[in-house]
Amino acid sequence: MQKDGSPLSGFRGYIPPWLGPAVVYALSAACLIWVYRDFDWKSEVPRLMHMHWGWLFLAIGCDIGVYVCQAWRWNLLLRPFAKVPLWRTVRAIYIGLFANEALPLRSGEAIRIYLQSQWNHLPLSLTISSAVIERLMDGIWLMLGFGITTLFIDLPEKLVIGAQILTGMVVLLAVLLAFAVIHKSARHVATGNRWTDRFHLLIDGLHDIGRSPYLYYSFGASLVYMTLQIVPIYAIIRGYGEDSTIMEAAAVMVVLRLGTIVPGPPGNIGIFNFFALMGLTLVGIDRQTAIGLSGIMFFLITVPLLLAGTIALAATGLKLAEIQRHAHTHMKQAHPPVPAK
Repeated sequence: MQKDGSPLSGFRGYIPPWLGPAVVYALSAACLIWVYRDFDWKSEVPRLMHMHWGWLFLAIGCDIGVYVCQAWRWNLLLRPFAKVPLWRTVRAIYIGLFANEALPLRSGEAIRIYLQSQWNHLPLSLTISSAVIERLMDGIWLMLGFGITTLFIDLPEKLVIGAQILTGMVVLLAVLLAFAVIHKSARHVATGNRWTDRFHLLIDGLHDIGRSPYLYYSFGASLVYMTLQIVPIYAIIRGYGEDSTIMEAAAVMVVLRLGTIVPGPPGNIGIFNFFALMGLTLVGIDRQTAIGLSGIMFFLITVPLLLAGTIALAATGLKLAEIQRHAHTHMKQAHPPVPAK
């Protein structure tokens, strides 16, 4: 076995490679069993024949709009370095989403970062830094949404604890960004350690993006991105024949985002259903209806991603496993970003 010189290299040798995926799949199965353990199929399945399809098509259209908006925001972050075509960024995002649906532990994040870097000749350190800033922005708006949600709904203690942990991570990332913007020279401390060198490259990217006015434009775009995610949930609830308000749909979205923030099984199946059920029952929808709704939500969100991702992947002429292998290899290589003149 090749040594990497890190203190954890020996410890990792004692962890079977199948253990992580096994735990993830077991958790997914447990969540599905718990959600559907008392589902009344006879009364709920016929409701599928009477759904309001206009609402459901609206949900699908708005869900596509969410990822177009994400691409627009990502392009804004990268604007000081390159003019990236919107369609190219949308393709990278959809291939990443397809990978998330097919592979465990959200492998699509690394794939979309790699594709954005390769297709637009951008340093990998820059695209990694831009993705980190994306998640920071999402975290800030999500925490604001969580705070508003608590004014209307009593949330479970475990969810509140999870939100507090996420808040701590967001604050830590914000401090890192501020440090990178103000003290880029601190990266020149001598190390030679592989992980520290990667941290230095991240600092470089955060510094250059953080000093651009496009950072603030993309922060505003993040509000649009997060708000758009409410509409599909609202439309699906209405399409299923249930009354709902935008605020209730927003509360369900916040619960879903918080619950699925940790990488899990492909498509977060099981875990998605669990937190969708939790969010829907918290806003007053009865359990049987909420179980049916959670399944419809998963289907209407997942299937369009798979279709669009399949088309985007086919356009590359490559197989997903091949792209994943290239992404893993190139994640070990990075160069400091150079702003465009």
